[in-house]
Amino acid sequence: MTTGDLESWPDFRGFEETLASPGPWIAGIDFPFGQARRFIDNIGWPKNWADYVGHAQSLTRDGFRKALDEYRAARPDGDKEHRRATDSAAGSISPQKLFGVPVGLMFFEGAPRLLRSGVTIPYLLNGAQDRIAVEAYPGVIARRLIGRRSYKNDTKSKQTIDHFRARQELFQKLVSGGQELYGLTIKADPSLCDDPGADTLDALLCAVQAAWAWSQHNNGYGAPEDPDELEGWIADPLVSGRTLGLELKEVQDGDVVVVNLKISRSTYEAARTIAGSSNTKSPGEVRDAMTVEDYLSQFLDTNLGDQ
Repeated sequence: MTTGDLESWPDFRGFEETLASPGPWIAGIDFPFGQARRFIDNIGWPKNWADYVGHAQSLTRDGFRKALDEYRAARPDGDKEHRRATDSAAGSISPQKLFGVPVGLMFFEGAPRLLRSGVTIPYLLNGAQDRIAVEAYPGVIARRLIGRRSYKNDTKSKQTIDHFRARQELFQKLVSGGQELYGLTIKADPSLCDDPGADTLDALLCAVQAAWAWSQHNNGYGAPEDPDELEGWIADPLVSGRTLGLELKEVQDGDVVVVNLKISRSTYEAARTIAGSSNTKSPGEVRDAMTVEDYLSQFLDTNLGDQ
């Protein structure tokens, strides 16, 4: 696998245009494609991925927030947010999460765009057979290679040389161990480590997971043996419990596309302003007032509305 051009988009248009671009390609996309079956069953949403994604979008952003807040408020401690089977395997948080890293809002914005684009999501959506999207999660690779060491931070005052060294170590172990870990020879520019927020390095990790999924395209794209077609799954052999069994020569037949949503500098600075000035605390949680991700969803609510 050889890395190519790295693009960034200031809004969702670039994401949508990439999803609509002609194939063949496969994209590794870092947000939760689905919700936990337990949540869907309990809240009474449609028992089909496309239908409940469409239902969530119909609620509008405020309505989606309200539905998740009311669900959480009515349930006992320890049973307010549920993880999918793939989240438990990967160590990722509940896709209902609205605070901290607001993956619930990432689902709300991302999944309907996948649905409208007509791509194929193995086991979730049958669309164009030459435009494939799989859910990626860089944290799986990072924890496998450098443990729980922190390798990124969006807040300049918290960016350290230790973060940079961790990114370098993660990069080096991935490139040198690509064959053993994913059956891939990985060629990438070490400058991907330079971004303190690690968006560029995370893009590489997503690309590796997408390339591995493509190598498994005759084997369910590497999905678990019994994937939950309501919840979705993260593309990684460690998560899926798959052995490699790669067909390496066929990896060259398609392009690997990494979807790594970016925001413009003005949007980023506005989010930083919100982060620095807000002292709001979420129910049961204390938010880090200097973390941009915690407040980016608030900024998007104000500036994007219900797009």
